[in-house]
Amino acid sequence: MDQFLNVVDVEATCWPGSPPPGMVSEIIEIGLTVVDLAAGERVARHGIVVKPVRSTVSPFCTELTGLTQEEVDRGVPFAEACRLLRADHLSYARPWASWGDYDRKQFTRQCATTGVRYPFSHDHTNAKLAFTQAHGLRKRPGMAQALAIAGLPLDGRHHRGEDDAWNIAALILHLASRFPPAAGAERHQDRAR
Repeated sequence: MDQFLNVVDVEATCWPGSPPPGMVSEIIEIGLTVVDLAAGERVARHGIVVKPVRSTVSPFCTELTGLTQEEVDRGVPFAEACRLLRADHLSYARPWASWGDYDRKQFTRQCATTGVRYPFSHDHTNAKLAFTQAHGLRKRPGMAQALAIAGLPLDGRHHRGEDDAWNIAALILHLASRFPPAAGAERHQDRAR
């Protein structure tokens, strides 16, 4: 078993309905928490603000995430964010997890459309599915609901990547301490990328 796990949560440009003409959903924040599985603790917390190039931050997006256009304008380009993930967080070598498959799919899409090298290993765990199966739930809960089920507090602001990654890491540690390692873990091994 790998000792360290990267827990990732992204926020992206969003609107109450479909994107306005000419815009696409782009990553504007990458939250990453490093979990030491052997020690059973969260050991590092990071946030990378990313500057979008094909969309702007809507009032709806600011209300949801707290991120403004001015903040993301000071962010790093997407290619630089992916480079930082590889160089500073060994994302290409470590297993990683996210709450659901949205984050993995958003990275796959954005890397494909921008020509940026995919920054993660192919060892991905859908923590939402693992939590749902381990707790015997019929519906897959959102992260905030899962924290309530687990009896854990929601730290920080919901829908901020850095805070959400921290909270998802707490849920993963909850699962690791209460259920056997194989309990419902769906690991996505996609070697085609």
